[in-house]
Amino acid sequence: MSETIANLISPELPYLRRFARALSGSQVSGDAYVVACLETLVADKRSFDLALSPKVALYKTFLQVWRSAPINMRTTPVNRASIEETADKRIETLTPLPRQAFLLAGLEAFGTSEISDILEQPVKEVRRLLDVASREIAEQISARVLIIEDEPMIALDIETLVTDIGHKVVGIAATRSDAAETARATSPELVLADIQLADGSSGIDAVNDILAHTNVPVIFITAYPERLLTGERAEPTFLVTKPFRPEMVKAIISQALFFDIKAGTRQGAAA
Repeated sequence: MSETIANLISPELPYLRRFARALSGSQVSGDAYVVACLETLVADKRSFDLALSPKVALYKTFLQVWRSAPINMRTTPVNRASIEETADKRIETLTPLPRQAFLLAGLEAFGTSEISDILEQPVKEVRRLLDVASREIAEQISARVLIIEDEPMIALDIETLVTDIGHKVVGIAATRSDAAETARATSPELVLADIQLADGSSGIDAVNDILAHTNVPVIFITAYPERLLTGERAEPTFLVTKPFRPEMVKAIISQALFFDIKAGTRQGAAA
């Protein structure tokens, strides 16, 4: 990769990791696809379209790699075969282009013309893909949601967003201990958690307490996403950035529940 391309894409890499994890439903497979994208750019600089903005060109290359074939999950040597098999099965369950278009719009805030360039599809087709994705999302099973957030106004905003798209908020917790107690009492099917809580505790610790007793998808909310998108340690798969846009929250919730249903972990998912 030339120094010029590296400099152009460097600021975008944390957000590409966020997109890749949301698209694949896994930190491991998402980060591995990002690595494959960078390797492609190193091997063939012509894959980076300099006629486009750096972010659009980067995402275009990434999705070309994504669509080419599932790749080896080289980032995690433990249980590698199991990880590869799970990731490949998840990829096969996707409705590819509608989901890609939906996340590009909702999560990354690309405009229709930019999505057209990234997906190499006409603008009219992009609009159709977004309509298809919207219908799929509307058909998702309603989930019971626990919100872990210490700012009352933000918690209220999240509650409104969650209920507006058809889900039920079963509790709002502001501290680690409250979160664990509320989770035990309400059995949520999705958790939205802030990173920093009112008592100085960590939302990550609160979530770990919950996950010790139940398997539930988690979306983290943070004002500093780059700190959790390095690819250097165990990090969240689904991440919402503060200040958040309603479309971003909707996109991440839909994708987290999409993989949860496909994995068969929610009651009623097979009904």
